[in-house]
Amino acid sequence: MLAVPEMDLQGLYIGSSPQRSPVPSPPASPRTQESCGIAPLTPSQSPKPEARGPQQAPFSVVVAIDFGTTSSGYAFSFASDPEAIHMMRKWEGGDPGVAHQKTPTCLLLTPEGAFHSFGYTARDYYHDLDPEEARDWLYFEKFKMKIHSTTDLTLKTQLEAVNGKKMPALEVFAHALRFFKEHALQELREQCPSLLEKDTVRWVLTVPAIWKQPAKQFMREAAYLVPFQCDAWSMMLPNPANHHQAGLVSREDAEQLLIALEPEAASVYCRKLRLHQLVDLSSRAPGRGCLGERRSIDSSFRQAREQLRRSRHSRTFLVESGVGELWADMQAGDRYVVADCGGGTVDLTVHQLEQPHGTLKELYKASGGPCGAVGVDLAFEQLLGRIFGEDFITTFKRQRPAAWVDLTIAFEARKRTAGPHRTGALNISLPFSFIDFYRKQGGHNVETALRKSSVNFVKWSSHGMLRMSCEAMNELFQPTVSGIIQHIEALLERPEVQGVKLLFLVGGFAESAMLQHAVQAALGARGLRVVVPHDVALTILKGAVLFGQAPGVVRVRRSPLTYGVGVLNRFVAGVHPPDKLLVRDGRRWCTDVFERFVAAEQSVALGEEVRRSYCPARPGQRRVLINLYCCAAEDARFITDPGVRKCGALSLELEPAEGGPDAAGMPPGRREIRAAMQFGDTEIKVTAVDVSTNRSVRAAIDFLSN
Repeated sequence: MLAVPEMDLQGLYIGSSPQRSPVPSPPASPRTQESCGIAPLTPSQSPKPEARGPQQAPFSVVVAIDFGTTSSGYAFSFASDPEAIHMMRKWEGGDPGVAHQKTPTCLLLTPEGAFHSFGYTARDYYHDLDPEEARDWLYFEKFKMKIHSTTDLTLKTQLEAVNGKKMPALEVFAHALRFFKEHALQELREQCPSLLEKDTVRWVLTVPAIWKQPAKQFMREAAYLVPFQCDAWSMMLPNPANHHQAGLVSREDAEQLLIALEPEAASVYCRKLRLHQLVDLSSRAPGRGCLGERRSIDSSFRQAREQLRRSRHSRTFLVESGVGELWADMQAGDRYVVADCGGGTVDLTVHQLEQPHGTLKELYKASGGPCGAVGVDLAFEQLLGRIFGEDFITTFKRQRPAAWVDLTIAFEARKRTAGPHRTGALNISLPFSFIDFYRKQGGHNVETALRKSSVNFVKWSSHGMLRMSCEAMNELFQPTVSGIIQHIEALLERPEVQGVKLLFLVGGFAESAMLQHAVQAALGARGLRVVVPHDVALTILKGAVLFGQAPGVVRVRRSPLTYGVGVLNRFVAGVHPPDKLLVRDGRRWCTDVFERFVAAEQSVALGEEVRRSYCPARPGQRRVLINLYCCAAEDARFITDPGVRKCGALSLELEPAEGGPDAAGMPPGRREIRAAMQFGDTEIKVTAVDVSTNRSVRAAIDFLSN
């Protein structure tokens, strides 16, 4: 169906000013010198904003939630001191005597589907359940990747718990977000008893930059949702009567929630760092595997500092503006790569530092892929399948889900100690339930299975453990680490990235000595300096807080895709394909023309608008619905071209028109609705106004109803 409605369709384009957008637009799609009355509009002139518009309501505190694949956490700062970032207090559970600033992304629901616990508490409680009882409880872990991997994501997408039972993914995420909300608000009230939640808290939620618009909208919808709560949980909350009807934010207060892109958040934080807060991997001592054992990056930039001493005034201005010492010592316009290596994905962004205010400009669209730490876990599961049989592992996971979780926890602990220079073997405890279940299912013990398998680098120890050689552990890391390096190398080949000499390695997986060593070995030879912040696992979380305090810091982004609508243009023989000819009322039209709003890889400034005007097709029409299309190519001509797909719909909800001609002299029912779309933010946004009344029109873009 065409996005420009015709005959029984729901809306029409009308004329507009043919002025150009302030950002260089891609070449116009093929069209004649004269377009018809329902032809696409060219973007009207948009003011070049210096800050995010429209004006945001004041917030006294920003709370950022880093919702990760393997671990999650929150941090906050007050508007009165925005750079004083407060990490949440120690999570309950986990290893005794160790302070945890994040908690596992694990959610436990009762057999009835009500919230029970999250994080270490959920993991520990599920571990202690009777095996038969555990089969009825809903335990979810590492479920964030489902949103990225699902190609047909909708509000009805299901998630599977470890026991095989399913429930709506939206509810699972809503439970987790509500947990963080209550946890954070309780801590904020203790620190600031006078704090009022409504209108004073801005929430920031992190997502991978490579996520498409449906996934971002999904997270926002989860934040709006009020999940089902059991009475026991509700009674645990402060003032439970005030919270049983609240999600993370309400749909009416949508501006209270910002979506932050994870590598962008890391970049925002890294630009604040001083030299002593960074580690240069190229200067580490051979054989060392721990981050703290490497030398600081101070000496690495000594030469750059000497070169810039003559521009002391510029440097002083930047430092006083809040830009870190490292950036003050770099030239204006310096570029760098941020590689966010998390549990589920590797997420890459390229930024240019802009003087004098230290704003950031994206030089190439976000890239990366599903190469995260869970890839190592999957490799371990496949290894177990080779030893004990894939059918057995599948059965064990379903019938002994709590014991399977125990096994993955044991592997995670050993995975964190793996290093490139380690020589000793690693022991991994097998739960008794695993050993007993295999004996009953397979008819012999696990030691026999190991002897009979073709895997000769995993043995059975006399202490009742799997004994893995360091070579075996290296093999588990290899596919994921190689995938990360391939993504980075592919990015470095892009013309926009030529000459970049600095790469920040961040994210939870970046703590791994295996990954650090491999990245440095592969990229150091290219002259790329690989730098790791000391608090590498918290970089995104802290950066998300800073982003929430100043969301205009990323001034220019690149559109990841080409977006537009389908329209009719006057048919030109020899230019348009004959099969696109439509004759109506004696006039010849070309159908399915793809009219671009923004092109893939086009630079778009924050607040910049693409404007289009529409007219309802019928008097009294209450809704205009226009299909949106997208593709990776910049030069698609028609919505039927290969790679072009329907990705969403623009909806305009209209109030009843007042009788008689309007202020513009248009007859009743012939109303102009002017829509303004923004592609330079972390989400695609739209606003609309009824031109005749100058009243706002409810407008939205839905990417989940496709």
